[in-house]
Amino acid sequence: MDHHTSRADPRARRHVALACRAFAHLALAAAVLTAPAFASDTYPTKPIRIVVGFAPGGGADIVARQLGTQLSKQLGQSVVVENRPGATGTLAATNVAQAAGDGYSMMLASQSTMVIAPSMYGKLQYDPIRDFLPVTQLVSMPLVMVVTPSVPATTLKEVMDLARAGKLANFASSGAGGPQHIAGELFNKMAGIKLTHVPYKGESAALTDVMAGNVQVAFANVPVAAPFIKSGKLRAIAVSSLARAQTLPQVPTVSEAGLKDFEVLTWYGLFLPASAPKPLARRISDEVSTALNTPDVRGKFQEQGLTIIGTNPDQFGQFMTAEVPKWSAIVKSANIQPE
Repeated sequence: MDHHTSRADPRARRHVALACRAFAHLALAAAVLTAPAFASDTYPTKPIRIVVGFAPGGGADIVARQLGTQLSKQLGQSVVVENRPGATGTLAATNVAQAAGDGYSMMLASQSTMVIAPSMYGKLQYDPIRDFLPVTQLVSMPLVMVVTPSVPATTLKEVMDLARAGKLANFASSGAGGPQHIAGELFNKMAGIKLTHVPYKGESAALTDVMAGNVQVAFANVPVAAPFIKSGKLRAIAVSSLARAQTLPQVPTVSEAGLKDFEVLTWYGLFLPASAPKPLARRISDEVSTALNTPDVRGKFQEQGLTIIGTNPDQFGQFMTAEVPKWSAIVKSANIQPE
């Protein structure tokens, strides 16, 4: 074999490798240029589906329907809310994670589905970070602790005293792993009591049983509980935010009523399947931002005690990355289990 040829081999190989790499870059650039770009000017051309992992009448459903009505007006296409309740919203999440990333299937989800369930369930069919593209965090809201009017308590201290005396046995929630469940377990832990968790399929069912006196205590989203508090069917004890709720200004916070720094909020956000293009997420986020700023939606949400957030996809993505480990620690320390 010629020695000159063998010495030239490594250089020749390097030239070939560089040429291949350059060709690959050119091919990729050509593919990007020729690939059908997301046509934001034509979207949407057919009805859009917003999947909600909770029953009709709950907080997520209320937000989805009011937002959907406004988006339908703006986009000139019908926006259909599809309820797929069960397993802390994970059935809905699995459905949307497997849908096409074309913008016609999206999910309105809360932190219970996207940051709490992954710590609570050993095996899920979706990964909240890997399988979804965050679009916008819509709103947040506090919960309110309510009791059936026959419970002889008007303050948080009286509720804790009754629980310690064995005169309160359980608390209702809209399902395992939801903010209502988390708030109840955190209350147990911080108050040093042990109320037994009774999960329901949705907030309406839970509150119906509290009003009937079958369960004595519940944490519920303010918009859902407020009408029953006003009508006297439920008594408000304390709210779960660090600041008082706009719609229940007379009700103290759990923190100011004795359990310092107690805070559990519900938030709702929109997610697309991970395969959706980022320009599509931005387009939807912009439309939602416009919707949230219409007097009609803004007025309805504020009336219900919702704080409008309306982040863009990048901001919501950063928020999600920080939230997952934070709540994972709380779920593990309170030993929260799926029912």
